[in-house]
Amino acid sequence: MAFEPIVFRGQPAIRLAPPSGGACVVALHGAQLLSWQTPDGVERIYLSPEARFDGSAAIRGGIPVCWPQFNQRGPLQKHGFARNLPWALEADPSAEPAGRVAFTLGASDATRALWPHAFRVRLAVEIEADSLCVTLQVLNTGASPWSFAAALHTYLRVDDIAEARLEGLEGAQRWDAVRDRKLIETDASLAFGDEFDSVYAAPQAPLRLVQPRGTLEISQSASCTETVVWNPGPALSASLADMPDDGYRHMLCVEAARIDENILLAPQAQWEAWQRLTVL
Repeated sequence: MAFEPIVFRGQPAIRLAPPSGGACVVALHGAQLLSWQTPDGVERIYLSPEARFDGSAAIRGGIPVCWPQFNQRGPLQKHGFARNLPWALEADPSAEPAGRVAFTLGASDATRALWPHAFRVRLAVEIEADSLCVTLQVLNTGASPWSFAAALHTYLRVDDIAEARLEGLEGAQRWDAVRDRKLIETDASLAFGDEFDSVYAAPQAPLRLVQPRGTLEISQSASCTETVVWNPGPALSASLADMPDDGYRHMLCVEAARIDENILLAPQAQWEAWQRLTVL
């Protein structure tokens, strides 16, 4: 069997290890991917060693699912409730290919107390020898339309942020959240040091995270019209209770997002988004 139930830092999780090589771990809490190791044994996802796994807060690192709200852009808790609730392993995982597993979350008394809509969301994780693809599907199961925002808040692991560069955003419209200004990105290769928090109009071509040890290609579906890039830098990292003071040195968030304009989903309609990571 390519997948197996495990306990990861006290949380129920699924480990997926297909014959093609590599492995990943997904927690049932939030359907949050926590680890992706390629066949060479390299960990490609950042998970804070001080992340909370007691269910009291979102897990710092991995790939949190931000839904149905992004950040504090609305009345719900930051980044919505999907990342803070238990998801279910899809009823018949054996129907999935060897390298894929899926999780679902449906409306409940707990979600209706926060957000009075009928829905079903599904997160599928698929790995091949040198790639990972995470797909989010949102279905309106009710009789009335509703709107939402979404993001796959991917924490990528880097050896040293001072040596990492992100390529592919030159010419894109950018909102710099740190300085609250709009501009056009002029750098062909982004470097990081102090806090970096920007929302870009998603480019058509994949991005490239370049490090001395190699390059990771990052692509996303056209349904994600924005790309968010975030690194807390030394000052903010030191203030985060669930991240080491130097945690910023080993991570870079590159997020596939639909946040500037909410999706209006009609009854029984479905929306889908994905992000793919490929080792070059």
